Amino acid sequence: MKAFGFRLPAAGKSYRARSRRVPHFSRVLCARNGDFRQSDVSEAGGVERERTAPRPQVNSGDYNLGMTRKVILGFGLSIDGYIARRNGALDYLVIDKEGEALMADFFSKIDTTIMGRKTAAATAEMRKSGEIQDMPGMSTYVFSRRWKPGKRDGFEVVSGSLTAFVRKLRSRPGKDIYLGGGGQLCRSFLQEDLVDELYLGLGPVLLGDGIPGFPGKFPQRNFKLIECKSYSNGSVGLRYERIRTTTSR
Repeated sequence: MKAFGFRLPAAGKSYRARSRRVPHFSRVLCARNGDFRQSDVSEAGGVERERTAPRPQVNSGDYNLGMTRKVILGFGLSIDGYIARRNGALDYLVIDKEGEALMADFFSKIDTTIMGRKTAAATAEMRKSGEIQDMPGMSTYVFSRRWKPGKRDGFEVVSGSLTAFVRKLRSRPGKDIYLGGGGQLCRSFLQEDLVDELYLGLGPVLLGDGIPGFPGKFPQRNFKLIECKSYSNGSVGLRYERIRTTTSR
């Protein structure tokens, strides 16, 4: 696998054996500084799940039955911690058949995505161009102070307390929750200690400059390594689980 980057798997698409450079999910769910700040939101609004066209799906009861839903922060990044070049380019990330299969497996265990406004805008553009497709059964929420709460471009725009919103999602039955994006949104979730797992694809490259995956200014958060896989081109897949104590918040 090349440096993977969380591209939404295309529905009904067969994977090609040859490696290819493609726009993938990290392009829209990573490097978007300024997406969201905790101070930018007001009261939490009501949220509905997005209605989607019927398609064969895995029953949410088949996964996470009786378990608390996890919030998983995931993206591809360079050795020196950048998720994109300074201009947002992701040309250093390459995804191939193995990477596509990996992402398809990952998203089979996800039914909810949370992102910021800029990421949502980029996602909408990529949907229009056909670079990525809608995923029936996937509820996608956007935190924004600029967009009015409600339905927009296939998303559900929300505002309010991050903690209250995530608590509401956790109280519902379902699969895990994907937090798509580094930068400000990532920092806000880490400040509120809402990230349960990290899923990182480390590519074998030093960019030297770019947009950091973890912009800092949040309390120390401890994790334990639960998975480490290396791939043929030197990329590494890392999964970390949050370790919480009574004094960790």
